[in-house]
Amino acid sequence: MKNKLTYKDEIVRAMNFLSQDPRVLFMGQSVAYPGNSIYRTLQTIDDNKKWETPVFEELQMGIALGMAMEGIIPVTCYPRWDFLLCATNQLVNHVDKLETMTRGIFNGGVIIRTAVGASKPLDSGVQHTQNHTKAFEYMLTNTEVHLLEHKDQIYPAYEKAYRRAVDAKRPSLLVEYGEYYSH
Repeated sequence: MKNKLTYKDEIVRAMNFLSQDPRVLFMGQSVAYPGNSIYRTLQTIDDNKKWETPVFEELQMGIALGMAMEGIIPVTCYPRWDFLLCATNQLVNHVDKLETMTRGIFNGGVIIRTAVGASKPLDSGVQHTQNHTKAFEYMLTNTEVHLLEHKDQIYPAYEKAYRRAVDAKRPSLLVEYGEYYSH
């Protein structure tokens, strides 16, 4: 039987799976309040599992790393790649390199969500629709990167990211397509 769920349905299903673990916390802009497409993928999640942040992307990534070091499994959400760029220092130099820098004493089981911004039905411009996945694959050595081009990739990728966060305490970056949230 073919999967009848939509791209967005699969993301919602994956978020519901993650939320079953009491250690999981969703954080970022528009996780608890409307404002971008990520909000619509988290509406079924209990509000107690969401932490709304202001626009402070680098600090958000740093806080996520601190939470992971304390046993929380943060799912840190960035509405689009263009927001995640502001957290590049923390992601590339700290989250990704923590295990190496501490000679294995600490690891950062952070799950990072971002999306390639939608250009349809409304094109929000080049500064909001870029895809930096390839560049980050080159920069990241300990973070597994998943580009979720097809709906059938979503649940297995988030399940794998969860296992990496729990078992190995290693980070994962999952790149969604905002344009597909309405499909």
